[in-house]
Amino acid sequence: MDLEESRRRVSEARVGRLATLASDGRPHLVPCCFALVGTTIYTAVDAKPKATTSLRRIENIRSDDRVTLLVDHYDEDWTSLWWVRVDGRARIVDGDPEQEREKAIGALVGKYPQYRQVAIPGPVVAIEPESWQSWSSRPSGRPGRRAIP
Repeated sequence: MDLEESRRRVSEARVGRLATLASDGRPHLVPCCFALVGTTIYTAVDAKPKATTSLRRIENIRSDDRVTLLVDHYDEDWTSLWWVRVDGRARIVDGDPEQEREKAIGALVGKYPQYRQVAIPGPVVAIEPESWQSWSSRPSGRPGRRAIP
């Protein structure tokens, strides 16, 4: 699948898995909601029950900004399977003069109606993609994997 199709599928997907790196080098993987705005992917710490809004993924990003977002589709009909992996650099968005945090939250609220009832008091994470990789059981009629820098 090409970059345009990969971006479309990521944009429409409802959940992804965000991988960060812990200080000991181990991967830390969590499901997340996200929104693609232009070329940036945003995710945030919302008010669903958590012990704290200072989550491991945030601390991991502060110490190592390399991240991966994996979005996929599973179906019992295996001819419909696909995945898109976005590797990039993440940063915590806070107190910016261009109101990036507010724009990111607006995009998340627009994509997920649940955010009209569940606040987003925690940090917002911006992911700047460095590469997109994808696989589909039916890209242009033939199976295969594509890496798009």
